[in-house]
Amino acid sequence: MERASEVGRARRTRLSAGQRRETILEAATEVFAASGYRAGKVSDVAARIGVTEPVIFQNFGSKAALFAAVLDRLADDVRASLDALAGHHDSVASLLAHVLRPGGDHASHGPGKHRTLFTDAAGLIADPEAGEAAARVARVLAGHLADLLRRGQADGSVRADVNPSAAAWLVLSVLSARPLRAGAMADPGLEPDVAGLALRAVLAPDRAVPPNER
Repeated sequence: MERASEVGRARRTRLSAGQRRETILEAATEVFAASGYRAGKVSDVAARIGVTEPVIFQNFGSKAALFAAVLDRLADDVRASLDALAGHHDSVASLLAHVLRPGGDHASHGPGKHRTLFTDAAGLIADPEAGEAAARVARVLAGHLADLLRRGQADGSVRADVNPSAAAWLVLSVLSARPLRAGAMADPGLEPDVAGLALRAVLAPDRAVPPNER
């Protein structure tokens, strides 16, 4: 048993600095997705990968910096996810209807943990520690959505008279406020109508695909 422990320690020490950071980021993503930024503990991140808390701080400096790095990776993952989804849709209109469809894993641009992190970040904009990172990831996502909307204007599925940046923030706002509606809206059947209103504001009249049909 002691020999196995020694082998395990040796393997951990052979990780490069980049590999160590990536291992920490993966564990931190799981912890923050499960508990949120405020309740998530650095000690839980350390425990997941079998290191001490000082190792986490040596690599990232603070809990806020670690969360910022998780959000930066989230932004990269979401952009890649949207680009991959675009390859499966014949127009930006179809892609937006798919993204806004209630109840799907894509509802906040990614799988479950991404959706949870995105929602948590949206509620942290005013936080003195994590607010700047939360605002940055929102700006990055809005910028990528704006690029998609410009592509939609080029393919004729997005209205030519809308400002792509303003429309991107509209779409992002609909997505980020979805947990609020889920918890407070008396009739959950209204959610497709909320998404439909956003689509009708953005898409060309003949391309407004109802989000519950995609």
